[in-house]
Amino acid sequence: MTRTQPSKRDILNIAPGAGRRYDMGGMTSFFLADEAETNADYSLSEWWLDPHQAGSGPHSHEDEDDMFYVLDGVVTFYLDGKRVEAPKGTFLRVPAGVTHDFANETDARAGFLNIFIPGGFERDMPAIVQWYADNPPEDR
Repeated sequence: MTRTQPSKRDILNIAPGAGRRYDMGGMTSFFLADEAETNADYSLSEWWLDPHQAGSGPHSHEDEDDMFYVLDGVVTFYLDGKRVEAPKGTFLRVPAGVTHDFANETDARAGFLNIFIPGGFERDMPAIVQWYADNPPEDR
């Protein structure tokens, strides 16, 4: 069965727990909308970090913007070498080309919503999950 691309006029309703889950040790992401639902206009994902959990590592995106909204706890972002403490309710836009990273440096779980424009980031998730499986924290 072939899947038809949704129209931009279609309502997108993702039930709680219905997103695609990716486990990376002490970090978990849930992709709620990605290129299959948005025609690759954007991807929307929720990320949760256990206490004292490092993030993805410093990186930048050549053509994509990253937006972050902190849902709970305090997430530490590193933006072009500057440290930004982002408590619940903080919104950050990281434009293409800006080196960034994130971490939970607290004793409590922390989470954020990520909007990635344009979409397509989720294509990399299986390889990212495999990297975390192949490189446990004690080996990094």
